[in-house]
Amino acid sequence: MSETQTFALSLEQVDNYEFRVRFDDTSVPDLLTDESAPLGGDAGPNPSRLLVTAVANCLAASLLFALRKFKNDPGPLRAEAKATMDRNDKGRWRVARVAVDLQLSDAAESLEHLPRILEQFEDFCIVTQSVREGVEVDVRVTDAQGAVVH
Repeated sequence: MSETQTFALSLEQVDNYEFRVRFDDTSVPDLLTDESAPLGGDAGPNPSRLLVTAVANCLAASLLFALRKFKNDPGPLRAEAKATMDRNDKGRWRVARVAVDLQLSDAAESLEHLPRILEQFEDFCIVTQSVREGVEVDVRVTDAQGAVVH
């Protein structure tokens, strides 16, 4: 039997391309997002930056989880990510590649079972594996009266 989990968030336009994101049913503070200039005003991260942040954060957390699973007590991890944007065959911008560099603060030889950890930690990363496999996205548009227009 498979488990299914859901979570929700909501966005509300603040000004121009700025949106306030609310993470429903959590105590997480609201987040302001915005498109980059010249379209937006750079008041917060744009969706592409959030996607890359999610990949890098998930990989770092997965590596930490795997290290701790094998009874390691690692020092602080660091991650740097770089996105490559490219146009698809229709000329639309897309995130074509995400390169993530994870840095351990410990010497490799001081960590127990590191080869095994490195073989499997990416499998724990929900976001990276979801992006790699492709995520189904359903879209519905309603008008002010609640009528479905798309």
